[in-house]
Order: sequence, then structure tokens, then C-alpha cells
Amino acid sequence: MKAFERSSGLLLHPTSLPGRYGIGELGKMAYQWVDFLKKASQSIWQILPLGPTGYGNSPYQTVSVFAGNPLMIDLTLLVEWGYLPDHYLENIPRFPEGKVDYDTVIAWKIPLLLETYERYQDKANPEEKKAFEAFCEKHNSEWLDDFSLFLALKNHFGGKSWHTWDASIKHREPKALEHWKEKLSESVQAQKFLQYLFFKQWEALKKYANEQGVFIFGDIPIYVTYDSADVWAHQELFSLDEQGLPTHVAGVPPDYFSKTGQLWGNPLYNWDAMRENDYQWWKQRIRLMLEMVDLFRIDHFRGFEGYWAVPFGNKTAEHGEWMKGPGAEFFQSLLETFGRLPVVVEDLGIITPEVEALRDQFGFPGMKILQFAFDSGPKNPFLPHNFDKNCVVYTGSHDNDTTVGWFAKARPNEREYCLKYLGGKKEDIAWQFIRLALSSTAMLSIFPVQDILSLGSEARMNLPGEANGNWTWRLKENQLRDEHASRLAELCEIYGRAR
Repeated sequence: MKAFERSSGLLLHPTSLPGRYGIGELGKMAYQWVDFLKKASQSIWQILPLGPTGYGNSPYQTVSVFAGNPLMIDLTLLVEWGYLPDHYLENIPRFPEGKVDYDTVIAWKIPLLLETYERYQDKANPEEKKAFEAFCEKHNSEWLDDFSLFLALKNHFGGKSWHTWDASIKHREPKALEHWKEKLSESVQAQKFLQYLFFKQWEALKKYANEQGVFIFGDIPIYVTYDSADVWAHQELFSLDEQGLPTHVAGVPPDYFSKTGQLWGNPLYNWDAMRENDYQWWKQRIRLMLEMVDLFRIDHFRGFEGYWAVPFGNKTAEHGEWMKGPGAEFFQSLLETFGRLPVVVEDLGIITPEVEALRDQFGFPGMKILQFAFDSGPKNPFLPHNFDKNCVVYTGSHDNDTTVGWFAKARPNEREYCLKYLGGKKEDIAWQFIRLALSSTAMLSIFPVQDILSLGSEARMNLPGEANGNWTWRLKENQLRDEHASRLAELCEIYGRAR
């Protein structure tokens, strides 16, 4: 596909878009962002997972890996569609500039969104009702019914984790499911309607981006959140005990990002059960991703070859063990169903020859991070002269500091070698890295928008291992200017990445 031709793109999660209502939305500002990408000669818009977030607001810890985050629904469009009155958007909370205050946004916006279902019932025309019914019919069997019931139940039980609910519904006994579906039917339908609104807005935005020659580069986390519709609805596919608690949880051992490892806490898969039905749950995920994006990154790819299993209850990830993943059999099954997949794999961290062999067996492009390139001399695999074509190069990812922040904190030997590699130039280090990535042989080059703006550590999106304070950074309105677009477009022309 054209997305895998020599090209370039920017990384910006939709929640980081500017706007009046406290969080990035899928409306006017998102379309202006696509216009900026086109003007800057960029072919790729990379995003993070789009699911509804839970504790910590991480897009990698979602209530469902299938659903969309209703906080991204554009409110102005809902007014235009007749689902919100104008005056609802006049007296808004005082939101901070340049960051998302999730608590305030959730407390104000979710009640507004839930009201839209009541107005839909009163005002929707037959065509709109038919479209909503078609959406529900398309997705119910795969995820929508379970997800909407899960959220309705969670609200009914005061937000408590599903494993503390009444035993009959915790274990999804058929009579209990029917009872609660009927009792909470209005709440269930309201949740389905919010998903309909999200997907309607997202599909229109993606269509516009594609028409402008911009491909959407999505992200599929390997693991799911324990307190999620996914685990509650498919308990047999996860490593849980008889009480529904995890036996082991996911993470990684000590590495570049953390001295005690990263304890993610996600339940691990029961790969034997997954294999028995030919990985159908995973195939449903892939099928939906292929509808929502044009290509996607598989997060923590190494977990499919071997994964770090930490006994449930441990406080850090230090004392786990490596377990074998499904390996080539899993990807072969996907290829038999979908054909060649537009996939990039996150192959960072502790990567063994077996992981590299699995990646190369299927020809998946891996990732190169320039911030990792300058700590071990000219044989470092993250240095551009060591790249092969089949990779994606980043100045840094959402898990890294900004390039300006990284350079300010780098060890003296790293800074010295970095400057030598760059020809002695340290002015505007972020744009030096951008030029270096664009000039490389890598198939794709991607930059966080913070690097286009030469921002420091204050603009970092995520600090791995820290549970709070992440995922809040936002663009300010008019922060991106025409000169940023023209500068980037000129470099893309020089290095053969222009649209």
C-alpha cells in the first residue's frame, strides 16, 4: 500500500488537539490538523489507541479495546446535528491551556453526552434511526452488546471492578445477563449511542484524511485492562483463577525506562484457549482496526514470542519469568485470514534473536529511535548508517522525552558523540534529529509534533513507570504555524519523502 512507500508523518493523539472544551475532539481542529499535514507534505498521521480510558487516563489501559473514547466526540457537531442545545456550550468550566484536566472534562462532558440519547429518541429522523440500528447490528455480535452492558453495570455497581459484582453476573450466568439487560436497557442503549456518535465522527474524519492523501497510523496494544469489558466478557481467554483474579500479570523486566521494570498489571492470555478457536477474538480486533486505520503498530511485539509473567500481587516487575508466546503460528493464522497486513511492530527493549527471527519471517517493519542511538559507538543499531529500509525511524516515541528534553539530560558522552554524528551542530537539536531521520534509508520517518515545535520536557506525553500525570499534553491553538509546515515540506522534498 502507498503508506509503505518512502514517506513521513507526525505523531499526535487526538486528545492533544487544541479546542475550547478541555480535550481534543474529532471536529474542526482535527480537520485543520489534517490540512496542516497536507501542507507540510506529510503522508502519515500516527495516533495512540482510541479506546475509552480508565484509571490513569492511559490509552493503553482501556475499558474496551474495541470501543472508541467518547471524550473525543466533538460537541459542536452534536449541536449542529440537533442532539445538544446551543446554550449547553456557553457556560463551560475553566479548562487549563495546553493540558487535559481529565477529572474536570469527564465530570462535565459525560453527562452532556449521555443526554444526547434522550434527544435522539425525541428528534432523530428515520434515516438517522436506521443508521444507528445498522451500527448496532454490525458490531453487537463482536463487542458492542458486551461493552455497553459492562459500562451500564459498572455505573450501577458504583464503579467497582467486575470481579466484585454479584456472583451470577460476575460469572455471566444466562439468566443474570437477561435480567440486567432488561433492567438497565436505557443505560445500555445510551452507551451504544455514544459509540455510534464516536464511530460516525471518526469515519468521517478518516475519510477526509484519506482524501487529502493522509494515512492514519493506529496502535494496537498487545494486552487489555483487567477491569474491562474484554476480560469480563471473555474470561476463558485469560489466565484467571476461580475467583476471576489474574494468576500472573504483564510487564517487562528492568530496562532503559525503569530500574525495577514496568509492572503493567494486565492479565495474561490463555493462549491455549485462544488457539482452540483459531484466535477469533484477536481476528475481531484486527478486523475492526483495518476499518478504523490504514496501518497500525503492534505494541510490545516481543510478547508474541516470549512474555514476562509476574505473579499477581507483586509490587514491581523484577520477579517474573519468561513464558513462550504463540509465535509464528499466530501470525500465520492472521495472514491466512487477512492476507498481507499493514503492520509495524514495536521491537524495542529486550529483543532476542528469536524475536528478530519472528519479525523477519513475516517481513514486519520494526522501529528505530534516534534517542537510543548515541550511547555505544558506531555499531549501535539505532544509528541511521546501520538501518535497513524496512523500518520506521522516530526522533522519539510517546514513551520518550522530547528531543530537546532528552538532549538536555543526556550523559556527556552521548551528547558528545551525538554532536559529532551531526557534524558539530547543536542549534535546534530537535530539527537536527528530524533532518537525520528524513535523510535515513528508513521506509517511514515519524516525529512527535512536540519536536516540530522544539519543546522541552514540559511537553512530554508519557513517563513509563509513573501512574499519574501522563497523557495530558495538548497543542495550543495557532501554536503550529505555516513556517513549520513549509520547513518540514522542504526537508521532505530534499530527502525524497514529499507527498
